[in-house]
Amino acid sequence: MKSDVIVIGGGVMGSSVAYHLKSDPAFTGTVTIIERDPTYARASSALSASSIRQQFSTPLNIHLSRYGIGFLRRAGELLGVELGLREPGYLFLASPAGEPVLRANHAIQKGEDCAVELLDPAALVGRFPWISTEGVTLASHGTANEGWFDGPALMQGFRRKARDLGAAYVADEVVGVSDRVVTLRKGGQLEAKAIVLAAGPWSGEVAACAGIVLPVEPRRRSVFVFDVREPPGITPLTIDPSGTWFRPEGRFYIGGTTPAAGNDPPGAPLEVQHQEWDEIVWPTLAARVPAFEAAKVVNAWAGYYEYNTFDQNGIVGRHPEIESLIFATGFSGHGIQQSPAVGRAVAELIVHGSYRTLDLSPFGYERISAGRPIRELNVV
Repeated sequence: MKSDVIVIGGGVMGSSVAYHLKSDPAFTGTVTIIERDPTYARASSALSASSIRQQFSTPLNIHLSRYGIGFLRRAGELLGVELGLREPGYLFLASPAGEPVLRANHAIQKGEDCAVELLDPAALVGRFPWISTEGVTLASHGTANEGWFDGPALMQGFRRKARDLGAAYVADEVVGVSDRVVTLRKGGQLEAKAIVLAAGPWSGEVAACAGIVLPVEPRRRSVFVFDVREPPGITPLTIDPSGTWFRPEGRFYIGGTTPAAGNDPPGAPLEVQHQEWDEIVWPTLAARVPAFEAAKVVNAWAGYYEYNTFDQNGIVGRHPEIESLIFATGFSGHGIQQSPAVGRAVAELIVHGSYRTLDLSPFGYERISAGRPIRELNVV
């Protein structure tokens, strides 16, 4: 069986690539997407907290998400789905130790014309009276173009539209990859002019089938849904200096944290770590927001980050030796917000031979083999 393009992974990134390919008038070929779990029960796209921000330390990440917010606002027109986009912004809190990094990031963001403001403790309380400034010396607040949305709806919108445009989805697992050929677990091989590796947390495993070392692995993150007696008022997505975060979700709130050092193994079972709520999340939130002292967990889930252990940034573009192989993976928790821009960029690379609207070459695989990380400091 042959196809012009094979996409390994049918989540939000792979489906965005397929959608953008089939939407390009200059592309007349066939697209086949291989997805081993058509129920998406373990897909990161379905288990994401689905938020979007401009507050990054890497300008290219800012540009990717800037395109993403514009796409999300037009999702009804482009994909026929409503995403319930809310834009109250992000609020990063810094301790004395973290203040220099926050200021440096702010300078980068202002240089990219982001709508961000710095707030000292007095201004922070004036803007958000519900917050405790204990241990906080500075905050960065995004006043526009940041918020959250229905991530699973975005994934299904991309998938449905790609299929409507003629892309074919195959329920199978890739167990072998070579130049222009993939081998499937159920038997048989597929040939293609281009193979896009967008397998999310399992991209490292798939790359290993081709003898390629790709520093992408699944890292578990738990998300807790909680209720409070008296909501504190309008709240952006808030990140405590400890890394614990929260935001509204309908009439409830959701929150989580970065696992403690030594408790973040690759490929851990996809099980909620309830002790994180008891030992880290709730104590931090109760201290930061007095209204959360009586918070009660009503639900929880766990999902995987496709964690790039090299520099926590996406890996996008052609493999330097296997020209038919193109990466679109390793976004370390911000893939869903950047999927519109990355899908567009990969489609341009395939159809036109180069990036047309946003040059993603700095995120190419070559930086890994050369040992030149582009570190993203704002990983939540």
